[in-house]
Amino acid sequence: MSPDRPISELFASGRPLRSLEFFPPKDEAGVEALRQTAAALRRIAPDFVSVTYGAGGGTRDRTAQVSALLRDEFHFTVMPHLTCAGHSRAELAELADGIHAAGFRNVMALRGDPPKGAEFQPASDGPRHAIELVSLLQERHPEICLGVAGYPEKHPEAPSAEVDLLHLKQKVDAGAAFVTTQLFFDNDCFHRFTDRCRAAGINVPIVPGIMPVLSLKQIQRFTTLCGASLPGTLVRRLEAAGDHADTVEHVGIDWALSQIRDLLARGAPGYHLYILNRARSGLALAAGLVD
Repeated sequence: MSPDRPISELFASGRPLRSLEFFPPKDEAGVEALRQTAAALRRIAPDFVSVTYGAGGGTRDRTAQVSALLRDEFHFTVMPHLTCAGHSRAELAELADGIHAAGFRNVMALRGDPPKGAEFQPASDGPRHAIELVSLLQERHPEICLGVAGYPEKHPEAPSAEVDLLHLKQKVDAGAAFVTTQLFFDNDCFHRFTDRCRAAGINVPIVPGIMPVLSLKQIQRFTTLCGASLPGTLVRRLEAAGDHADTVEHVGIDWALSQIRDLLARGAPGYHLYILNRARSGLALAAGLVD
């Protein structure tokens, strides 16, 4: 099979890109459900998809399995995630060689999260930060296009927004070709973030990460973990929807549509959807964006 096309070439076209994120299921039944989701989402023709890597590297084999499935069965351009968590430098070099040998030419390079309830602890001789992983991948396989994460409202562990921005610039200077942001619900946060990035000399594409809300409790848990804020207007609309799941989903999709329209109108290079392996919200958003 021919190697994938680097995502950096897609950005060079100048048109807004649409991408989706999948996470590896826990078992074979989940893989079959994901296959059905991917079949439905193929209709909206995403420019690329990403596949996450579990906390502490816990879904390493599933990430590889799902990445191959999405590419081989559905012909998506796939960007596997790779994290520092749980891996030595030798292990990461071996993983990078396997990704390259399998024909993947795009990787999302992340520090990674520790297992729930634990603090991040690098493996013996393992990198502590994403910049080290970016440097390792860039040195070993420079033809792989690397994406990195950005935080419009600051990484929860960063001591300040200034330090967080410095770390992002270091990742880009080390070879990252684009940035995908953590989820956010206030577009002003994203626009201020991109302005600060440009002022700091970060000139690669910055892709906004959007998550359609499906549950108020769920999104409150997510935002607590990642440090994102929830606008009061959105919270009030979700509270008014109560336990009516369809109404909550309608509110979440409507909010995400408004976000995406504003982002594209103000020059965002595309958008990345955190769909939680669910086709319905991705299809609804795509339909709502058709003029």
